[in-house]
Amino acid sequence: QVQLVESGGGLVQAGGSLRLSCAASGRSFSNYAMGWFRQAPGKEREFVAVINWSDGSSYYADSAKGRFTISRDYAKNTVYLQMNSLKPEDTAVYYCNAKFGYYSSTYNPGYYWGQGTQVTSC
Repeated sequence: QVQLVESGGGLVQAGGSLRLSCAASGRSFSNYAMGWFRQAPGKEREFVAVINWSDGSSYYADSAKGRFTISRDYAKNTVYLQMNSLKPEDTAVYYCNAKFGYYSSTYNPGYYWGQGTQVTSC
């Protein structure tokens, strides 16, 4: 069974950094894309970034460009989201998502979700 487990969230002052991890298991993700979404209280879940497992190409929401970096580690079957210059508006539960296919400019979430990890910037 496919499982996605996020970790790395926490409480950070504005301007600080966090690195989120999404450990994937259950199958090969070589033909998948892995995305990060976030959901703040009272708001809809929104796209943050996506990476294609095959070649490492990535795409970001405007809110993440220049501050966040998505990457993957083949050896660990893990996707990361490095978040720098955090702002209070980045406060949300961050979710990992997996979807079959290759995505270069848009990404709507696929079937598989992690449980989420809380990020708070104050």
